[in-house]
Amino acid sequence: MVQQVTSGIKISVETNFEGTFYKNYKVNFAFGYKVTIENQSKEIVQLNSRYWKILDALNNEEIVKGEGVIGEKPIISPGESHIYSSGCLLTSPFGSMHGYYNMVNLSNSKKIKVYIPSFKLSAPFSLN
Repeated sequence: MVQQVTSGIKISVETNFEGTFYKNYKVNFAFGYKVTIENQSKEIVQLNSRYWKILDALNNEEIVKGEGVIGEKPIISPGESHIYSSGCLLTSPFGSMHGYYNMVNLSNSKKIKVYIPSFKLSAPFSLN
């Protein structure tokens, strides 16, 4: 698990390998990840959007950005957490992801960029 705190918001990420399958005559490697967003600040915050940079071992890069996470824009009170799971496909058995969430402090409308730490995605059979 990797963790990082930005402006009192703690991001923790756990990953797992889901398997391989063929798509468009190419092998794909599926990975899942679980993100815990914990509000350790004294303010109520809302997650509005996300930005991900996904890299694989073949130097392919994918940028994913959009509103909320898995169709939600969670409001997180002090001491509370929001947990969600998602996934991605790579064309190699290992890679990495990192990014950030755009959040807003609901008491003063201040925008906050909360960083998601870089984490590795690796199929168990690809490791020595």
